[in-house]
Amino acid sequence: MSSEVRIPAEPRTEFGKGFARRTRRAGKVPAVLYGHGEAPRHLALPARELAHAFKGEAGANVLLRLELADSAELALPRQIQRDPLRGDLTHVDLLLVRRGETVAVDVPIVIVGDIPAVKTGGLLDQQATTLHVQADATQIPTQIEVDGSQFTEVGSSLHAGEITLPEGVTLLTDPEAIVIHIVGAPTEAEFEAELAEAAAELAPAVEVEPEAAAEGGEAPAEDASDS
Repeated sequence: MSSEVRIPAEPRTEFGKGFARRTRRAGKVPAVLYGHGEAPRHLALPARELAHAFKGEAGANVLLRLELADSAELALPRQIQRDPLRGDLTHVDLLLVRRGETVAVDVPIVIVGDIPAVKTGGLLDQQATTLHVQADATQIPTQIEVDGSQFTEVGSSLHAGEITLPEGVTLLTDPEAIVIHIVGAPTEAEFEAELAEAAAELAPAVEVEPEAAAEGGEAPAEDASDS
């Protein structure tokens, strides 16, 4: 289970792109805290501490203890925005939570140990990397483990409802959904056919003007002024 990560928080009274840029230049991340019917609160959080919290085991489900000047609040990240090139945090939406209440979250699935069927030529087809579950806001599991040794042969599979969950965690994913499936490796002929099909899909289509095709000439070039 994840533990609380303390993050100092400052209230924001200015808004807009210009203020957000100044906030980020100062090493802080603009954030909004909402939930429980309260008016949204605009905050500035230290970028380094926040990035470190999101890199931990809990990842996007980390429980944050926001240390304000006169109070402390518990929150879960609900939307994390990053710079598409540098990956820096640019904005965070936070959900206010209370001890004892439950929340719906996606928890990563981790396969533990070797998979016998893969060692004998099978291929792992993991159709889901997370499970949607309901858990106490302060007791969200960092991951859900699946024992790889149970997949002993090609055709072995595991449905969501067959996964053992930690105490207090309820499955929200369709229990009939296939999470893991061991499939047979393709033959050389099948592999080559797949490559040929993929190459055909990637090949650019060549369009020929009807008149040019009929006369054996080239299609007239487009006027640059139309572009």
